[in-house]
Amino acid sequence: MIDMQGTELDEMIAAEKKQVAFEYHSEAWADGFSDGIEAEILAETAISTALTELVRRHGEDEVLQLLDQLRQRIVAGEFIADRTLQ
Repeated sequence: MIDMQGTELDEMIAAEKKQVAFEYHSEAWADGFSDGIEAEILAETAISTALTELVRRHGEDEVLQLLDQLRQRIVAGEFIADRTLQ
């Protein structure tokens, strides 16, 4: 029997949920793209939908903090699709 701490199990469940969510988003993205919707429109709509839901659930201040963190990750190059890790 595998002995896992509650935190480890919670992290594994969260990681699995993120993977499934990524697959859902990828499928929706592919469907939209195949229907002729430009990538920029898909991206902007996804961001707007996500921000609306996050503000509704967590409030503006917390979402602004998240956006600051995302900005730092963008500046660090985390979201460059073809970046080379050294």
